[in-house]
Amino acid sequence: MLYSLHVKNLALIKEQEIEFTKGLNILTGETGAGKSVIIGSVNLALGAKADAGLIRTGEEYALVELSFGLENDSQRKFFADMDIPVEEDGTVVIQRKIMQGRSVSKVCGETVTTKQLKDISNVLINIHGQNDHQELLHKNKHLEILDEYCINELKDLPDKLKKNLEKLNDIQKKLDETSIDENSRLREQELLEFEVNEIAEAELVLGEDEKLEASYHKMVNSRKISEAAGMAYSLIGAGESDENASDMIGRAVRELSSVSGYDKELEDLLSQLSDVENLLTDFNHSLSNYIDELEFDDEEFQTVEDRLNTINHLKDKYGGSVESVLAELDKKQARLDTLSDLDAHRNILLHELSEQKEVVLNLCKKISDIRKKGSKGLTDKLTKALVDLNFLDVKFGIGIGTDENNITSKGYDSVEFMISTNPGEKLRPLEKIASGGELSRIMLALKTVVADKDDISTLIFDEIDTGISGKTAWQVSKKLGELSANHQIICITHLPQIAAMADSHFMIEKGLSDGRTVTSIYSLSEDASTKELARLLGGEEITDATIKNAVEMRQMARDNKVK
Repeated sequence: MLYSLHVKNLALIKEQEIEFTKGLNILTGETGAGKSVIIGSVNLALGAKADAGLIRTGEEYALVELSFGLENDSQRKFFADMDIPVEEDGTVVIQRKIMQGRSVSKVCGETVTTKQLKDISNVLINIHGQNDHQELLHKNKHLEILDEYCINELKDLPDKLKKNLEKLNDIQKKLDETSIDENSRLREQELLEFEVNEIAEAELVLGEDEKLEASYHKMVNSRKISEAAGMAYSLIGAGESDENASDMIGRAVRELSSVSGYDKELEDLLSQLSDVENLLTDFNHSLSNYIDELEFDDEEFQTVEDRLNTINHLKDKYGGSVESVLAELDKKQARLDTLSDLDAHRNILLHELSEQKEVVLNLCKKISDIRKKGSKGLTDKLTKALVDLNFLDVKFGIGIGTDENNITSKGYDSVEFMISTNPGEKLRPLEKIASGGELSRIMLALKTVVADKDDISTLIFDEIDTGISGKTAWQVSKKLGELSANHQIICITHLPQIAAMADSHFMIEKGLSDGRTVTSIYSLSEDASTKELARLLGGEEITDATIKNAVEMRQMARDNKVK
């Protein structure tokens, strides 16, 4: 559930924190008080597009922070799989800081991407905005809702279908590549034969270019190397000068040897100097051998240079490295083999395509069968939920059509919700007969039915009461109360019938602070909640009659609330 919302420097909010409770959390306030900012701030924290214009005038940044509590194993597993550290008590803190030109999102202190943030929000909360019910006019949404209802039965079938469809499309792509005319085939084959021979004749060896580069670099700079090595040898070894390091150290050893018997400490120093003399002697031998081996002839140099030119030409042409050139050789050889016996290759692909299409069709059928079976249960439950929401003579149906020639990652089904709200009228597509108020109630009914199928414990409704009043408003209120028995509901409303059902009631109002307009949110006591109900019932002037009516409405809501 959502424990709290902390907002700072966002739009008209200076700094506010709301602590939500279990059950039904109701938010009310005057029109224009900033109710939409509350839902907007939650959406921002969960990855919605951020606009620097939302930062409160005069401030450098805006901050939104949500604190959730994980309530089931699937949520905990999700965060464990994402390698995000969660508090031992299951608390998850989502924070988004919005600055000029950029924003930073963190979950439990770990920086996350916008995509990761949206994935996280999908397992924690479900938000129904003011216009979301309009999605019901799109058939794609109908398929999504039905699959959501059938989620436990579908299991991993949609993922399997997606992978196998990708494999099918890959085979089809390869098959399409075989559809070339004879002249084109011969031209491509001739070019491939030239390229394959060009690479094969080079007989490339992995790592050969690096060794050749080192040898070539050494040969090109051999004169400098020779001069430097010779000078070093003359200074250290047995050169023409008597003042070389070897002779001088030898003299130093002899001098110390002549007096070392007089002092124990001199014996230790003599031992160290003797070690230096031995090391220098070994070095002189190594340097002398290096100088002797430094010689090379022009023919050897030309051989190395030509080989390097060949290798570098192939690298430039086929991929930048010996590994890439060899990989390209395998690829071109495989394509050449294909072109050499195109008919046989095409027949193999046709066989693979047929087998893979059978796999895909079988998965589509399994998914379709589950949908058709699930649609019956969804139809029954949704019809009952619609009756509860004052659709007295409603009939609801789900049409499922199949087209094996139109397979997508979701299968070959097309799903359409059908409804009749008047006696004697036949079922017709939802988009053709439902009004705005009816769509809101249908969406609420769907949320009620599907809510028990997922692990999301928090639902937000932004003015689910659009276009309704009177008895229908009471029915919507009862349905929200029913839904809040097992879910945390946060609902923005302007109807007293719905507000009366609140377990926790919050007031949103606009005022002045230090000469500036600010939006404030605070929890209402029982008496304050009653007065707010009276305002919703009777407007600005609150009379004893509206107070009495508000008290009765509150009691009626309690009597009707699901225990």
